[in-house]
Amino acid sequence: MKLPIQNPERKNLISFLRKKARENNANIWRTVAEFLEKPRRRRVAVNVSRINRYTKENEVVVVPGKTLSAGILDHPVTVAAFAFSEKAKQKIEKVGGKCISIQELINQNPKGSNIKIIT
Repeated sequence: MKLPIQNPERKNLISFLRKKARENNANIWRTVAEFLEKPRRRRVAVNVSRINRYTKENEVVVVPGKTLSAGILDHPVTVAAFAFSEKAKQKIEKVGGKCISIQELINQNPKGSNIKIIT
């Protein structure tokens, strides 16, 4: 049995993702919504070191969960996430990267092309 989603912000984001996936025929947004629907103990938390390891300069990534600050980032990337720790935000912006919300990313790139999901 699935429990109802308590956080209204997360609930709205999930329905927004599903709507945009249907409108733009972009399965990437459906996948991100599925990750966000998981219970807290199974939700994604990604460290900056993982983003550094799996990206190249100026790539765009989406983290369907929280971005944490462990590790170093040595190249600029655009990271869209449900939440950022304050230190992770500082590390990403320090090297010239950008931290944006998932909604902003969808508005910039509705089809979801050239975006990596980091889990």
